[in-house]
Amino acid sequence: MVKDNDTVIQEWNDLVNMTAEELKVDMSFEIFIGDYGLMKNRSGFRRKRAKSLAGQKMMGPRLSIIRILEKNPEKKPDLYDEDEDLPHMRKTVSYLKRHLAQEEKAKNDTESKSYKSLKNWGHDPLKA
Repeated sequence: MVKDNDTVIQEWNDLVNMTAEELKVDMSFEIFIGDYGLMKNRSGFRRKRAKSLAGQKMMGPRLSIIRILEKNPEKKPDLYDEDEDLPHMRKTVSYLKRHLAQEEKAKNDTESKSYKSLKNWGHDPLKA
Protein backbone atom coordinates (compact mmCIF):
# COMPACT_ATOMS: atom_id res chain seq x y z
CA MET A 1 0.00 0.00 0.00
CA VAL A 2 1.41 3.35 -1.06
CA LYS A 3 1.48 6.15 1.50
CA ASP A 4 -0.44 9.29 0.67
CA ASN A 5 1.54 12.45 -0.09
CA ASP A 6 0.64 14.14 3.21
CA THR A 7 2.09 11.22 5.18
CA VAL A 8 5.28 11.23 3.10
CA ILE A 9 5.69 14.98 3.64
CA GLN A 10 5.14 14.68 7.40
CA GLU A 11 7.63 11.81 7.70
CA TRP A 12 10.16 13.67 5.52
CA ASN A 13 9.88 16.75 7.72
CA ASP A 14 10.41 14.58 10.82
CA LEU A 15 13.22 12.34 9.55
CA VAL A 16 15.34 14.68 7.41
CA ASN A 17 16.88 16.66 10.26
CA MET A 18 19.87 18.15 8.45
CA THR A 19 19.87 21.43 6.54
CA ALA A 20 21.11 21.84 2.98
CA GLU A 21 24.17 23.64 4.37
CA GLU A 22 24.99 20.79 6.75
CA LEU A 23 24.75 18.30 3.90
CA LYS A 24 27.03 20.46 1.74
CA VAL A 25 29.66 20.74 4.49
CA ASP A 26 29.58 16.99 5.04
CA MET A 27 29.85 16.49 1.28
CA SER A 28 33.01 18.63 1.05
CA PHE A 29 35.05 15.63 2.23
CA GLU A 30 34.37 13.90 -1.05
CA ILE A 31 35.74 15.65 -4.11
CA PHE A 32 35.30 13.96 -7.44
CA ILE A 33 37.95 14.39 -10.11
CA GLY A 34 36.14 14.10 -13.44
CA ASP A 35 37.93 12.37 -16.30
CA TYR A 36 40.72 10.84 -14.26
CA GLY A 37 38.57 8.19 -12.61
CA LEU A 38 39.81 9.26 -9.18
CA MET A 39 37.98 10.32 -6.08
CA LYS A 40 39.46 12.14 -3.10
CA ASN A 41 37.93 11.47 0.28
CA ARG A 42 39.10 11.44 3.91
CA SER A 43 41.54 8.62 3.21
CA GLY A 44 43.12 10.16 0.09
CA PHE A 45 42.83 9.40 -3.62
CA ARG A 46 41.49 6.10 -4.90
CA ARG A 47 40.12 4.79 -8.16
CA LYS A 48 36.42 4.79 -8.84
CA ARG A 49 34.85 1.35 -9.18
CA ALA A 50 32.72 2.22 -12.18
CA LYS A 51 34.17 5.28 -13.83
CA SER A 52 30.95 6.85 -15.09
CA LEU A 53 28.46 6.00 -12.35
CA ALA A 54 30.31 5.58 -9.05
CA GLY A 55 30.24 9.22 -8.03
CA GLN A 56 26.70 9.74 -9.20
CA LYS A 57 25.44 6.71 -7.26
CA MET A 58 27.15 7.83 -4.06
CA MET A 59 26.13 11.47 -4.29
CA GLY A 60 22.72 11.10 -5.94
CA PRO A 61 20.56 10.89 -2.81
CA ARG A 62 22.39 13.70 -1.07
CA LEU A 63 22.26 16.04 -4.07
CA SER A 64 18.51 15.48 -4.50
CA ILE A 65 17.91 16.10 -0.79
CA ILE A 66 19.99 19.30 -0.93
CA ARG A 67 17.97 20.49 -3.93
CA ILE A 68 14.67 19.86 -2.14
CA LEU A 69 15.86 21.53 1.08
CA GLU A 70 17.21 24.58 -0.77
CA LYS A 71 13.93 24.97 -2.60
CA ASN A 72 11.89 24.71 0.61
CA PRO A 73 14.13 25.37 3.66
CA GLU A 74 11.17 25.92 6.00
CA LYS A 75 9.70 22.57 4.94
CA LYS A 76 6.28 24.03 4.16
CA PRO A 77 4.04 21.17 2.93
CA ASP A 78 2.39 23.18 0.15
CA LEU A 79 5.74 24.12 -1.46
CA TYR A 80 6.83 20.59 -2.37
CA ASP A 81 6.36 19.68 -6.02
CA GLU A 82 4.29 16.52 -6.43
CA ASP A 83 6.03 15.37 -9.61
CA GLU A 84 9.59 16.53 -8.92
CA ASP A 85 10.08 16.33 -5.13
CA LEU A 86 7.70 13.70 -3.77
CA PRO A 87 9.15 10.65 -5.57
CA HIS A 88 12.58 11.28 -4.03
CA MET A 89 11.05 12.23 -0.68
CA ARG A 90 9.17 8.92 -0.68
CA LYS A 91 12.39 7.01 -1.45
CA THR A 92 14.29 8.90 1.29
CA VAL A 93 11.62 8.28 3.93
CA SER A 94 11.50 4.59 3.06
CA TYR A 95 15.28 4.25 3.28
CA LEU A 96 15.55 6.16 6.57
CA LYS A 97 12.71 4.30 8.28
CA ARG A 98 14.08 0.94 7.25
CA HIS A 99 17.64 1.69 8.37
CA LEU A 100 16.69 3.47 11.58
CA ALA A 101 14.68 0.40 12.60
CA GLN A 102 17.63 -1.90 11.90
CA GLU A 103 20.67 -0.01 13.07
CA GLU A 104 21.04 1.19 16.65
CA LYS A 105 24.81 1.28 16.12
CA ALA A 106 24.56 4.57 14.22
CA LYS A 107 23.95 6.59 17.38
CA ASN A 108 26.82 4.98 19.26
CA ASP A 109 29.55 4.98 16.62
CA THR A 110 30.03 8.04 14.41
CA GLU A 111 32.63 6.17 12.35
CA SER A 112 30.23 3.33 11.46
CA LYS A 113 28.90 2.81 7.95
CA SER A 114 25.38 3.09 9.38
CA TYR A 115 26.00 6.58 10.76
CA LYS A 116 27.60 7.80 7.53
CA SER A 117 24.86 6.28 5.39
CA LEU A 118 22.08 7.90 7.41
CA LYS A 119 23.82 11.27 7.15
CA ASN A 120 24.12 10.78 3.39
CA TRP A 121 20.32 10.55 3.34
CA GLY A 122 19.82 13.71 5.44
CA HIS A 123 19.40 12.22 8.92
CA ASP A 124 21.93 12.90 11.67
CA PRO A 125 21.34 10.27 14.39
CA LEU A 126 23.00 12.49 16.96
CA LYS A 127 20.33 15.17 16.42
CA ALA A 128 17.41 12.78 16.77
